[in-house]
Amino acid sequence: MVHTKTEAKPVSGQFLLTTVGVKSANAAGLVAAKLKGEEIRTKKAVLGTDSNEDEYNQRQEYNMMSSQSNAIQAAYKKAGIPYTIQGDGVLVLHVQKGMPAAQVLQVGDLIIEADGQTVRQPGDLTSRLKGKQAGDRVALAFKRKEETKRAEVTLGVIPSPSPSPGASPAPSASPQGGPSVGIGITLGSVQSVQPHDESKKVTVSAGDIGGPSAGLMFSLEIYNRLVAGDITKGYRIAGTGEIDPEGHVGVIGGIKYKVMAADREKAEIFFAPADWTSPNGQTLPNYSEAAEQARKIGTTMKVVPVKTMQDALDYLSKLPSKAEKPAA
Repeated sequence: MVHTKTEAKPVSGQFLLTTVGVKSANAAGLVAAKLKGEEIRTKKAVLGTDSNEDEYNQRQEYNMMSSQSNAIQAAYKKAGIPYTIQGDGVLVLHVQKGMPAAQVLQVGDLIIEADGQTVRQPGDLTSRLKGKQAGDRVALAFKRKEETKRAEVTLGVIPSPSPSPGASPAPSASPQGGPSVGIGITLGSVQSVQPHDESKKVTVSAGDIGGPSAGLMFSLEIYNRLVAGDITKGYRIAGTGEIDPEGHVGVIGGIKYKVMAADREKAEIFFAPADWTSPNGQTLPNYSEAAEQARKIGTTMKVVPVKTMQDALDYLSKLPSKAEKPAA
């Protein structure tokens, strides 16, 4: 999934991402799910109160894109590779019902221009709406798949549902305290990471996998491609966890299933996000849940808690090379 400009060096081990599948259930599927120990949730709990399956899937694709961008940045920083961030437009993640934009825009559209000015990030669109009133119009250019379209959208008073997770609030033309006026979309920033040295360019092709939880494993694979030596040391290493550009690892969902998958694929090490406690004292378990699942299934796979990418690198640096490891 990870590709670099330079030829890949020999690597003795492997980094494995883990992912959880989601599918709709019928009556027979529910029975089978209970027998197999799968997790059952209502669609409303998964999709949210103001979202449909297309929006959910688009949100997962956007989260994956953001995860890849963050992983590349984290790896570049650890490897000491200078880079710049380039905004490539804003992605429509949700269109509010009843707003004029619903007649023009669709989830997945990439807005690239507003009133003749280039839109590279959410602030560019917000600035073009500033000072407009309900009933005013904004001329947009946007990409829908491979086709560039142009249309005018009328501004209206925006209802105030919660924005989609991981997305920017709908751009508004109104000052704080007044009624919110805008085009009625929730959007996400699309950006690319450009190294100063083009030979260090990294791209990631994850196929149909969505969501943000592959970030840590992407960052380790990318870092291994960019530095001398082989940080896998011959081990088969699985794991999970969101990552930010600074290399902090965030908690994720479905970790016990990921432990089962990693064991099935004969991973020897599993990196799990450390349990996180919120300021109000609520704990979100990841490592503890992963370690308990590993105990239940009787795996010899070592579950390792990490708070940062550096924690994972430090753990790997202390491992003996598998070729040098004495036989049990």
